[in-house]
Amino acid sequence: MATRPPRILAIAGSDSSGGAGIQADIKTITMLGGYAMTAITALTAQNSRGVRAVESCDPDFVAAQMDACMEDIGVDAVKIGMLGSADIAEVVADRLEDLPCPIVFDPVMVATSGSVLADEATVEVFEWLMDLATLTTPNVPELEALGGAAGMAKRGVTYLATGGDADGPMVEDRLVRPDTDDVVWSEARIVTKHTHGTGCTLSSAIATNLAKGLPLEEAVAQSRRFVREALMNAPGFGQGNGPLGHQAVR
Repeated sequence: MATRPPRILAIAGSDSSGGAGIQADIKTITMLGGYAMTAITALTAQNSRGVRAVESCDPDFVAAQMDACMEDIGVDAVKIGMLGSADIAEVVADRLEDLPCPIVFDPVMVATSGSVLADEATVEVFEWLMDLATLTTPNVPELEALGGAAGMAKRGVTYLATGGDADGPMVEDRLVRPDTDDVVWSEARIVTKHTHGTGCTLSSAIATNLAKGLPLEEAVAQSRRFVREALMNAPGFGQGNGPLGHQAVR
């Protein structure tokens, strides 16, 4: 019998243009040898230039998707992305409360294009999700909205502060864990406008690598390499912030 792939449940919104959200999650998980399952929280009409419309799913339907996956296929790791509403965030947190597997939480608030994807009430529920998560992966504006390094230290959570949104020729990502020295990765910035879905891709990659049994630091390191290769292999689609080249990564 062939070796079974790790089972990853991605909880996120759908990106109609295929660059981010559930579509990026499925591509990433599949390319890294995982089995992708989904609980879709919202439908979006978007492309490389921005989000045109968002339709949030009913919270009970999101819960039903999660239950269907967990009760039958089983789950080895969870990735959480865009949630769409506070009610959805609460039902997701409730369902994951006692799930004994790695959880990676990407606290999506703003799309690469600048569109707001989480209101204040939804962000308040992030506290519960960060407490449950093995790792939270905020970018620069998300970390600022969560109170910065001081705010995260007060919560005592483990997080990866990603630096792709910062200025400068180098990109610095910092893994911060309570009572442990920080681990910092610093590499030359890949100059490209095709960055749509980088956060989704990174968090899904980390979840997949954790499900494979990799230690957190190595899971992050391998996932960063995957994202960088996908950035370098972007197909050049779209007139704005185009998608990554997941399928070109070897």
